[in-house]
Amino acid sequence: MKQYRTDQIRNIAIIAHSGAGKTSLVEAMLYNGGAIERMGAVDSGNSVADYAADEIERRTTLNCSVCIAEWEGHKLNLIDTPGAEDFYGDLHSVLRVVDAVIVVVDATTGVEGGTEKVWEVADKYELPRLLFINKMDKENASFENALASVEEVLETRAVPIQLPIGKEDQFAGVVDVIQMAAYLEPDGNRRAAKAEIPAELEMQAEETHEALVEVAAESDDELIEKFFEGELSDEEIQSGVQLGILQNQFTPVLSGAALNNVGVQQLMDMLVTGCPSPVDAGPVKDVENEEETREPSTDAPMSAVVFKSIADPFAGQLSFFRVYSGVLQGDTQVSNSTRGETERLGKTAFMNGKDSMSTPQVEAGDIGAITKLAATQTGDTLCDRDAQVQLPGIEFPNSVISYAIRPTREGDDEKLMTSLTRMSEEDPVFRIERNDVTKQLLVSGLGDLHININRERMADKFGVETEVSPPKVPYRETIRRNVQSINGRHKRQSGGRGQFGDVWINIGPLQRGEGFEFINNIVGGSIPRNYIPAVEKGIRERMDRGLLAGFPVVDIQIDLYDGKYHPVDSSDMAFQIAGSIAFAAAAEQANPGLLEPIMNVSITVPEQFMGSIIGDLNGRRGQVMGVEQIGRKQVIQANVPLSEMLRYSIDLKSMTSARGNFTMEFSHYEVAPDDVAQKVIAETKAEVEE
Repeated sequence: MKQYRTDQIRNIAIIAHSGAGKTSLVEAMLYNGGAIERMGAVDSGNSVADYAADEIERRTTLNCSVCIAEWEGHKLNLIDTPGAEDFYGDLHSVLRVVDAVIVVVDATTGVEGGTEKVWEVADKYELPRLLFINKMDKENASFENALASVEEVLETRAVPIQLPIGKEDQFAGVVDVIQMAAYLEPDGNRRAAKAEIPAELEMQAEETHEALVEVAAESDDELIEKFFEGELSDEEIQSGVQLGILQNQFTPVLSGAALNNVGVQQLMDMLVTGCPSPVDAGPVKDVENEEETREPSTDAPMSAVVFKSIADPFAGQLSFFRVYSGVLQGDTQVSNSTRGETERLGKTAFMNGKDSMSTPQVEAGDIGAITKLAATQTGDTLCDRDAQVQLPGIEFPNSVISYAIRPTREGDDEKLMTSLTRMSEEDPVFRIERNDVTKQLLVSGLGDLHININRERMADKFGVETEVSPPKVPYRETIRRNVQSINGRHKRQSGGRGQFGDVWINIGPLQRGEGFEFINNIVGGSIPRNYIPAVEKGIRERMDRGLLAGFPVVDIQIDLYDGKYHPVDSSDMAFQIAGSIAFAAAAEQANPGLLEPIMNVSITVPEQFMGSIIGDLNGRRGQVMGVEQIGRKQVIQANVPLSEMLRYSIDLKSMTSARGNFTMEFSHYEVAPDDVAQKVIAETKAEVEE
């Protein structure tokens, strides 16, 4: 493939609710651009973008996929993204590196829950966007209803630049209201036939054209002056549309039927004439020094961001990157400024789905791939060693569900850790943690499907079969009253040197979160100074074993005030045991209780779901701390026990038709109610007996 100038490149993400037709749209654009000889289909398992075995099996996009279509002297880097929320890690990765997005809406359903969510992510990155109302040929398709849902739910200024000709089985093409011409179904060609506007659409086309001209004129002071003085030319209208898109002043709306390749050529024309190139997007800033920038030019020092990594046990890691400035050449040494290391580059390539096309270099604004980077991970910056810069990384969504994981086969523990590490490098939202309290290895992600897909990939790529179970809650234990003058004595005599240690302690609770305080109040040498650390060590070790259910004891104060020793039989070990005995005896009398972790939960839902969400939180022993309205959404802040939130992501989807989302982080520990504590204690004892 030839090298394109930076201003001839368009980096476009295709985003939508699952099933809206993103992959089919990419397939049609690849066909129109001559990248493929015939269009594949998701249902047939032969589309270019959905090439992984699990995507073919499930007939849905699970990974972002970079595809290339050449059109009208331009290179379109089209990145298909997953619609399922479980795989929004890839969505964030892609939207970090593109310059515009196509939002696909199903004409039969209008805006859905997933449409809202991907739109919000595009808002986060302030990306210009086009809206493509797809499936105009399907039963119950309605351009008007879909457009109304866009304006109502997405709260954007949606401006049609096309009108559909017919609908359902009568859908025959589109009217371009800039050129005021009709384009009919391509009938096997890669270019739609130009025709006169149907008589029944002439008035609507004229009204839509006038509205578009006014919107286009508003984007520029010179254009608005010309607008008031007279008519704008097609070129001036197009210029105003392009400027309005770049400045996010409105969202152009197009329509079509991707499976039949109707309206897709006009969409591609708009990508070329209306969407920003990397030059239009402008320079990028150094995250550590905003005055340091990199211009989107081949003459600038090289800088690039890795936005996707794919682990392969045989070929090594495949890394996708976007070059922001300069030229990234293969077989050279560069700096990974994120990690402060030198990286040796191998061969570079352009990717079209799973197919690679070798290239000696990737120039500013373009997207490429490279294998076997040693130290580089997703989100890292690569740059010239003599011109260091660190570009913004990728902000991934927080995980919302966790499971304990273990290998199915004994002896695979080390193999499991290796494969989990590789998978988390490929998918940074798939997180690994070993919980020191429950002693479980945990994996976290964005949903059950996310976790299970990664488990299947570990089995396929690394041969590691796994089992998962709900994670144990990391409870703590504490005491709730003061107890004075408790003795702990360890004395053993069995011939030869004996063991002797004797301590007296007071015990009391501390404020929540203060941990442990050991006070040495020994006077007069009743316990020699060198044995004091042994007493504290014995107490700490006994605290780690728990009092009620085997969870660590926290938030207590120990006052060691007296004791006895023997000049021959006393030892560190004897005083450790004496300290442990004293603590156990004192804590038993100090009203021990179970502490449960309380999470700070932020839930964002459309207003109509607020009542049911608050009612559900009350049923989970939650405490609502506040409600704030942001736009059409309600944000509910609450404190909820972790034990009640383990599968909340699944329940929230069900309660809100996938329109709600939440974040959760640890807040504090609280004493668990007696019924909860007794249940946990009983379950723990049952596990021990097993």
